[in-house]
Amino acid sequence: MEKEKRRQKVRVFQGNARLASLLIVILGLLCGGGWIFFNKGLYLLPEEMCEGALGRDAVKRVLPQARAAESGSRSQGAGRDLTFSCHVTTSGDSILSGKAQVRSLSREEWLEYYRGPGGRHQVIRVSVGDIEALALTESRATSSVYVPCTPPSVPSYEASQPYAVIGETWVYGQAEATGEPLRQDLTDFAYQLAVHAYQLAECKAPRDFPKELPRYEDR
Repeated sequence: MEKEKRRQKVRVFQGNARLASLLIVILGLLCGGGWIFFNKGLYLLPEEMCEGALGRDAVKRVLPQARAAESGSRSQGAGRDLTFSCHVTTSGDSILSGKAQVRSLSREEWLEYYRGPGGRHQVIRVSVGDIEALALTESRATSSVYVPCTPPSVPSYEASQPYAVIGETWVYGQAEATGEPLRQDLTDFAYQLAVHAYQLAECKAPRDFPKELPRYEDR
């Protein structure tokens, strides 16, 4: 009788152990499936967005993973009034955004704007030819690119004023990358926006744009 009771206890113990193991496996699968679902938002974005100005790989480096994500772009105006904008928003409230617009702005005015009054904001800069880029080195995730441009149909009384395509990109909310990698990706994005806007605005002097700007790490 005692032996039979002990056998029953052993069988119950073994059954509970198998049940516990099964529950652990199921929990692991659910967690794994949840992680895949959590990740899929950025992975389902198009490979290229914003008329080719932004790639999915760059978005995955810049923004945290999220359950859902969407992208969009818009072009407004023409010539010296052109603005091209682009964004990627996520269910996690992180946003990668950028725009490029034609403006009557000198290089010095552009630089002064980002440095702020009294030069209170520190920036790092790179350039190739007359194209220049900068990134803020503080907590604000912002980069900008300056490309000289003479738009069509500029009135004669404004012919002596400097015009440029200004590309600007930034992150709202949490970013996945930090430091120099983040600044580089944002600058590359701003550059591609500026190149695209330069073509849309039909700037008078056609130019061969380099594939990419110099790297900040090589300064």
